[in-house]
Amino acid sequence: MKVKMILPALTEAKSPFFRPIKYSLFPPLGLATLAGYLDPSDEIDIQDEHVETLNLDDEPDLVVIQVYITSAFRAYQIADHYRAKGAYVCLGGLHVTSLPEEATAHADTIFLGPGEDIWPEFLRDFRRGVAGARYESKVRTLIGLPPIRRDLLKRELYLVPNSIVVSRGCPHHCDFCYKDAFFQGGKGFYTQTVEAALAEINRLPGRHLYFLDDHLFGNVRFASALFEGMRGMGRLWQAAGTVQAILQQPKMLELAVESGLRSLFVGFETLNPNNLRAQNKYQNLNRDYHAAIQRLHDHGVMVNGSFVFGMDDDDESVFDRTVDWAVSQGIETATFHILTPYPGTALHDRMAAQGRILHNDWDLYDTRHTVFRPAKMSLEALEAGYWRAYGEFYKWSSIFKGAWAKEFWSARLRHIAYAGGWKKLEPMWDFIIRAKRATRMLPVLEAVLEGKQVNRVNKVDNVNRGEGLEGVREGEWMVN
Repeated sequence: MKVKMILPALTEAKSPFFRPIKYSLFPPLGLATLAGYLDPSDEIDIQDEHVETLNLDDEPDLVVIQVYITSAFRAYQIADHYRAKGAYVCLGGLHVTSLPEEATAHADTIFLGPGEDIWPEFLRDFRRGVAGARYESKVRTLIGLPPIRRDLLKRELYLVPNSIVVSRGCPHHCDFCYKDAFFQGGKGFYTQTVEAALAEINRLPGRHLYFLDDHLFGNVRFASALFEGMRGMGRLWQAAGTVQAILQQPKMLELAVESGLRSLFVGFETLNPNNLRAQNKYQNLNRDYHAAIQRLHDHGVMVNGSFVFGMDDDDESVFDRTVDWAVSQGIETATFHILTPYPGTALHDRMAAQGRILHNDWDLYDTRHTVFRPAKMSLEALEAGYWRAYGEFYKWSSIFKGAWAKEFWSARLRHIAYAGGWKKLEPMWDFIIRAKRATRMLPVLEAVLEGKQVNRVNKVDNVNRGEGLEGVREGEWMVN
């Protein structure tokens, strides 16, 4: 059987105003995971439109397309193309799960929720000629997951080919997040066994790893055992975690650093406690953001802070206040977003009931456009402030100011190299991506991540004993 698996390009990835490096980081791991369930005799082709031109002239028997909201229209176009040629087309992913009736018009079969239980069920039905039109995930487990078909991925096209996922979902329930809709009807957070996760890591070449889990630290027992098992592997890795986990689990963080953690994506989202309450992000309430950042920096871990603009208590002062704070904290990189009411989320339901959603042009649901009526500013002010925040945070004076928030020269130089390399070398990245040489830059990334951990002084031990950070005033930058 000839199987074609496609990740259509997100609309913003094809914009002439955006450098391609962000969309050339990770291979389509989800599709390679599904490919592991196929028979060895099947002929499988995985194509990622972010890094290659799709071949639409082939004649596959089965086409599988992963759909995100800003790739939805493109996904439907591709699906319609292959259905007209007589191929059997399957659609799945976040957007399909949120709007199944919309997706049904473009597919022979749709999948709702994660695919570990329903994809093999579909394959059995398909081979017997009795495939259903809709499969809904109910059984949530990663036990018995077959090896990921990484041999089908074009590693040389990605800066970070060693991406890995060892859990699904998140234990928290933020109103603006897709997670609850995607995992509806079953467990919303679950993990592999530690042994299986370590085995997958051992299969990956080189040193660098990027955990794409929504919250790698969400299960303390699992994460601690995983990090303990990774000690001595010589890995350098990046992941996502929460302020809560950083502050409440110092021993787990210590194990993570000893196993190779060097950069962490942290969802601060807002400095305003009213916004946190309104978005049900209670895990950030009463958390000392400054202490969390300082703890990471003291362990030699760089911070990629995430911030969302346009929540109901935001006015036009939010942009400068957020950027000034982030720079003063020495955050190495920041990701800014305009609040976006994704279908299927509690935020979308609330805004729809209030009549505040402007349209359903999914191409613009990219967190860079305003698709709702903000409460305390105009649409134009929200978009202009978003762009200004990026410009202000990544200008050279801000990069140097943030770097000089560090005590040691090694940390300052590392900050400049990481932030400057990410945002200030766009022509170079464009050339590298077009020349299909992204993976050759991985040693540079590893060198910057590795740095030199001279920051880990006695105050780290004081934090681990619960004595607080030396020189940090009680309650400074606390969101409550």
